[in-house]
Amino acid sequence: MEKVVIWFDMDGTIADLYGVENWLEKLRNSDPAPYAEAAPLLNLSSLARVLNRLQRQGYEIGIVSWLSKTGSFEYNEAVIEAKQTWLKIHLKSVHFDYIDIIEYGTPKEDGRDGILFDDEEKNRKNWKGEAFDESKIMEILKAL
Repeated sequence: MEKVVIWFDMDGTIADLYGVENWLEKLRNSDPAPYAEAAPLLNLSSLARVLNRLQRQGYEIGIVSWLSKTGSFEYNEAVIEAKQTWLKIHLKSVHFDYIDIIEYGTPKEDGRDGILFDDEEKNRKNWKGEAFDESKIMEILKAL
């Protein structure tokens, strides 16, 4: 089997950034806390079990997530740390083959293909492989 990567966006896809109280104001004030405080958007124990099974079958697992729209180098570093910590806390049994936390607006398809789960329609339309919104994560993964 040729290696297929299953990519996940974080904010709005697996992490409820937009559900954090005053998230936008905090981001505009260079506060990375919403990235750490975001609740999971699905049962991550179930997701982890499925991802671990898929890795045993030969799939690779990746994160491709944007930084905040604006931010200094220091703020971006804090956001990267918050997102990586979120993954370690909520999906600790998953070994990610790739964690790409990239500048806001960078095309997610640049240098990537496979399967993408992303809440943003533009990212799904531009993706070079198969792309689905966050509501289809478990349904699609269980079918692989």
